[in-house]
Amino acid sequence: VTQVEELGELETPILLTCTLCVWKAADALVEHLLALPGMEEVRSINPVVGETNDGRLNDIRSRPIRKEHVLEALAKLSAGPVEEGAVGAGTGTVAFGFKGGIGTSSRKLPATLGGRNVGVLVQSNFGGVLTINGAPVGRALGRFAFQDALGSKADGSIMMVVATDAPLGPHGLRRLARRALTGLARTGAAMSNGSGDYVIAFSTVRRGAEPELPASAMSPLFQAVAEATEEAVINSLLRAVTVRGNGVTVEALPLEPTLEILRRHEALGWDRSLPPSSAP
Repeated sequence: VTQVEELGELETPILLTCTLCVWKAADALVEHLLALPGMEEVRSINPVVGETNDGRLNDIRSRPIRKEHVLEALAKLSAGPVEEGAVGAGTGTVAFGFKGGIGTSSRKLPATLGGRNVGVLVQSNFGGVLTINGAPVGRALGRFAFQDALGSKADGSIMMVVATDAPLGPHGLRRLARRALTGLARTGAAMSNGSGDYVIAFSTVRRGAEPELPASAMSPLFQAVAEATEEAVINSLLRAVTVRGNGVTVEALPLEPTLEILRRHEALGWDRSLPPSSAP
């Protein structure tokens, strides 16, 4: 964290795991990097590993992640669509009382606003009152934070990873990361006591390759990251399946009842009913 905050540098891929597996994941990552050609004289590596506590479904005390799991994940790194739902670090997570997981989304700005891309990946594991396009889905389904009948709490965490091809320096990336939280809030997240809500943002443009984007051009990126974060959280729920683990069953968000709630609140099809951004 100090390296990222102070110098604005990432030295490693970003790993996501469960709380008690951070050290094992970091150790495997460092071992992998030190073994790469050209790394023979390296004396310092600062691994970046994010976590959420999935101890409700996961036997977290067993610290199940092994070096082989990390090496396999690194070997499978590739471009293209990302698997979503109850996969990887999202296998045991819970969000809004339903099965959470990994979710992704992105936005591409029109050419008139720079044509840049913003992508977001989340590991959702937190509480609140699920809201989709303004519709109170969690309340309508009868499942929400602090509901005594369920003995539920709003505690939890979420990791948000933001990537962009906009030429941003550390300060610009920090500003972009902060705006992801506006998208999180739209989903009904409580950001409660004990909830670790973290965002890390990076640019795919190497420093010096392009002039840094001026602050006056940042607002469209802020809109993009807010929308993408909101959608990534929702996708993590929609793509998840019911999971049983550690003697507990956490149900997936029921799709048909959710769609009916969205229809009732006229919260579907906005991409078709709203005018394009170029329209008056």
